[in-house]
Amino acid sequence: MTQFTNLAFFRARPGQTRALGAALRAFVAPTRAESERLNYNLHRSLDEADVWLVYENWRSAEGLDAHMKAPHLQAFLEVAPNLIAGDIRLRRFSMISSLATQGA
Repeated sequence: MTQFTNLAFFRARPGQTRALGAALRAFVAPTRAESERLNYNLHRSLDEADVWLVYENWRSAEGLDAHMKAPHLQAFLEVAPNLIAGDIRLRRFSMISSLATQGA
């Protein structure tokens, strides 16, 4: 199985960290309901409170593409310019190694 991984980095505009966090949290549940999603996790930087990260893995490129077009993500992207300083830094990866097992 080829796994596709996205790392998406967000930096909140000054004074918008709480609002950005709420907006990001709002689409965790609908994204986790997507059938091609393996995992989807939201993180906040311990070093810079305004920096957020979404770590997500998908079963297929098609599943990832469908997610990028999903209504809940599109709704976030409409409000994102008011909440995010600069651009969303999106990095896409495909897994090269095999999946790790517990304790390995």
